Amino acid sequence: MHTVSHHGRETAYEVTDRGGNGPSVCCVHGTGSTHARWRAQLPLADRNPLVALDLSGHGSSDDIEAEAGYSALSAYADDVLAVTDATGASVLLGSSLGGAAIMHAIVERDVRPDAAILTGAGARLGVLEDLLIWLETDFDRAIEFLHEPGRLFSDPEPALLERSKAAMSDCGQPVVRRDFETCHTFDVRSDLSKIDVPVLAICGERDQLTPPWFHEYLADEIPDASVVTIEDAAHLVMLEQPAAFNETVREFLETVEG
Repeated sequence: MHTVSHHGRETAYEVTDRGGNGPSVCCVHGTGSTHARWRAQLPLADRNPLVALDLSGHGSSDDIEAEAGYSALSAYADDVLAVTDATGASVLLGSSLGGAAIMHAIVERDVRPDAAILTGAGARLGVLEDLLIWLETDFDRAIEFLHEPGRLFSDPEPALLERSKAAMSDCGQPVVRRDFETCHTFDVRSDLSKIDVPVLAICGERDQLTPPWFHEYLADEIPDASVVTIEDAAHLVMLEQPAAFNETVREFLETVEG
């Protein structure tokens, strides 16, 4: 792991470079996760070097003292920008909260990557009120709820399901709760026209957390955007259907490079 210092903290990131000559892709994980969420995307590094970071408070990165909402999201955007500055990554790939951090950076910081890929994302990410309560009062129940069919996964292998539960548990209740509360306040519906880079929205057809119409809305409202729906997957489509996800990303990056 590498680290970059910024705003008084250290952000950790991993680089996988297999000699490809395509633009580097910075991968930004979602709620309650780490850079390890992108391990199934490592084959993309044959053409496009991959950079995967740990957002503040996740994995090996220092935590922040920031309230959930705009302050936390702004700090996460700082993490992304520090890592892209350090690595030269010019394409941003974000899952859920990671997608929100990317859109925040483009809208609020006038950042202009070569392209952005958003998965399990939306212009608004409202969270079920019961889930917000369980995140505060019964963390185990919240984890089980999120791993029921149609939420994070559609029909995963048992080992994948258990790894995901363990990763969220390891991240810890305070950080996971902050992540979800930050998602709950996120809303860029009136700002999507400011995202003036090529965008691909990738969704799982069975995702109940950020359903396909969330992604279709992004494609309709962002000037240069398209959407791809992947079958037999829910929110974490990059883990549940990695081959289809990776091929979709490859095709998009070839179009961007062309």
